[in-house]
This record gives sequence, structure tokens and C-alpha cells, in this order.
Amino acid sequence: MNIHRVRAKFKALSASLTERSRRHWCATEATDIGWGGITLVSRATGVSALTISRGIKELESGEALEPGRVRRPGGGRKKVVEKDSTLLRDVESLVEPTASGHPECPLRWTSKSLRKLEAELQAMGHDISYRTVADVLHDAGYTLQSNRKAQEGRGHPDRDAQFRHINQCVLDFQRNRQPVISVDTKKKELVGNFRNPGRDWRPKGTPERVKVHDFIIPENGKAIPYGVYDLTRNAGWVSVGIDHDTASFAVRTIRRWWRVMGKAKYPRANSLLITADGGGSNGPRVRLWKWELQRLADATGLAITVCHFPPGTSKWNKIEHRLFSYISANWRGRPLTSLVTIVNLIAATTTQTGLRVRAEIDKGRYPEGRTISDDEMAELRLLPHRFHGDWNYTIRSH
Repeated sequence: MNIHRVRAKFKALSASLTERSRRHWCATEATDIGWGGITLVSRATGVSALTISRGIKELESGEALEPGRVRRPGGGRKKVVEKDSTLLRDVESLVEPTASGHPECPLRWTSKSLRKLEAELQAMGHDISYRTVADVLHDAGYTLQSNRKAQEGRGHPDRDAQFRHINQCVLDFQRNRQPVISVDTKKKELVGNFRNPGRDWRPKGTPERVKVHDFIIPENGKAIPYGVYDLTRNAGWVSVGIDHDTASFAVRTIRRWWRVMGKAKYPRANSLLITADGGGSNGPRVRLWKWELQRLADATGLAITVCHFPPGTSKWNKIEHRLFSYISANWRGRPLTSLVTIVNLIAATTTQTGLRVRAEIDKGRYPEGRTISDDEMAELRLLPHRFHGDWNYTIRSH
């Protein structure tokens, strides 16, 4: 038989042949050729003569494998942990002291680099590369993972019910064309030529140069952005304070939003719904917050209803992902060198869904430590709701 014909046949079939069927095909061709067949088939296919001879013996013996198998049990290259009996134990001893997660979880992960593990294992007498270390870790159930924000503390038993209550209140107010706002304090920012996370487009090789260390500059201080987000109109207001994040500052921001934006958009409003976190300057246990809201209700004539999110669920507050996240994205990679810069960047924040934001600097002083007495609290026209009156209440004007 011509060597070229054997080569052509093998080339046409090789892609669909397994290791075993390839060996048997070569053995069948060599047997059909007769004397010199093994050498000719070996030259035509590149399969070694020893492999072809083994195939002939398998065919003559009638050896069969279980369906779906290509090799006999135990055949093929041995895994490194099978050849090195102490390798897996030593890998575990290096990884376990820095492992995270539940010890019985099938998925574990390590913070040590592969090259560090390679060096330590070689020092222990193992002939291993960092790529093989990766294979061993993967087979043992390890992966590299980043942190995940998931711990919110113990869930309150009325958590879901409170979410439903807030949702129903929002729908009722919007159905009656009354304003609904979400409020919160954004992360405080150092004012100055400091690094701001994120990247911005600049000419190649000319990054913005900022200070190496983030130490507060006393004359610049910190910026405290407190935001108000209108859920119905997709509009925001941010007051950038320079003193303290107190309840007085928070309600002052709401008052400014109402005078500048809210009153003109809701001329027939007689009530206002505020959704707020369960902590901070606008927390449900802060007396000053409620006292300041009473003053706002008296000044505007609005009946102010407040619904607080359950403990540990601040990320569900609409202002976080409908306003603050876009502000952070808008000023990414830009040093917040001055209060004017911060206000301009906030006011320039827009989205394709129509978000518009107004911002101003609040240079007022809001000293900490202001206490509200029991007598002052008794003067409030505060009506707790039937469901969780500590989280849901309405304050009416006198």
C-alpha cells in the first residue's frame, strides 16, 4: 500500500479518533499491509511502532473496555499529588493558616500568591512549579476571591413587612400627587489635592498629580454632602456642609430643597413623605431630628410622614443607587480641590434616564451635642403609625 494513501486516510480520520481507536486503526492498517506494515504506518501517521504493536496485541487478545472509557482504569499520566504523597498535606499546611470561610465549606480560598507557595513548597523538598500549585489548589477546592459586602447583622423579624409598608406609603403619596423624597448623608470627602478613586481620560503619560498621603488640610476641612432625592421626578438636591453632620443640618437641607425645588413642583402639596435610614443624623431615635421636622412642618404647613428602613438595610435607600452612585461616577479620578469644585461636579451629574441635580454650599454651623428635653418632645404633634410606630410616624404642624 502506498504511504501517501495511508497518510491521507489517517489525516481524514484522526480528528474524530480517540487515543485508543487511533491505535487500533493503525494496527488494523499495519496488519492488512503485512510484512513491513508497522514501519510504513508509523512513518505515514507519526504514531510510534511500539504503540502500533501494542494495538495489534490488544486486537488479537480481544481486550474490551467499559463503555465510555478510553483507557484502562489507572491509565494515563498520574496526577502530581499521586506521585508526591506529601504534597497535598504540605499545601494544606501552608494555606490553612490564612484560609477564610467556614472550615466545612467545599469552596475554600487563599490569599497567598502562587509564586510564594511555589517557593515554600520547593524549600520543603517538592519539585513543583507555580502552575502546578494552581492545579493542586483548584483540585482541592480553593479559588482566589475578593471581599463581598454581605453581612448586614441580624435581620429584624419585621424587615420584609417594613419594606412593604414603605412601598405602600410611597405608592399612596404618589397616587395623590404628594412629594416623596429619599434622604441620606453621602460619604464625607477631604477637600484638597487628594487621590480620588477611579480613572479619567487624559493625554497619555500625564496623570493628575496628587498628594501622597491623605492627611486633612485644616484650612480646607471636609465636605459633608447631604442629599435629597425626589423619587417621582428623578431630581436631586445636595447641600455640601462644612461643619457637622447633625439632624439640624439634615432638616436644613430638606427645607432648602422644599423652598428651591419642591414647592414649585408640588404647589398643591399638603403632605410630604420622607424615607430615611435607620441611623445617623436622621435616625428614628434622634430626638433632634424629630424636633427639627416639627419646626419644618410648622414653617411649611406640611404634614411630614417619615418611614425608616430597618437596621442594616441602608443600601436599599433609593438615594444610594439613584443619586449618590452617579455623583461618585461623575467625579471619579478627579481631585476634589475645593468646595466649589465639589458643588460643580455634583451639579453636573446627569443620566440617560433624565436625572438632574442642584447643589449648594452650606456654610452654616451645626454644633454637636444639642439635646432635646422631655418637655420639648411632649410639644411635638407626632402621631406614630399602627405598624412599628418607632419606624413610621407623621408630624403635623401646630
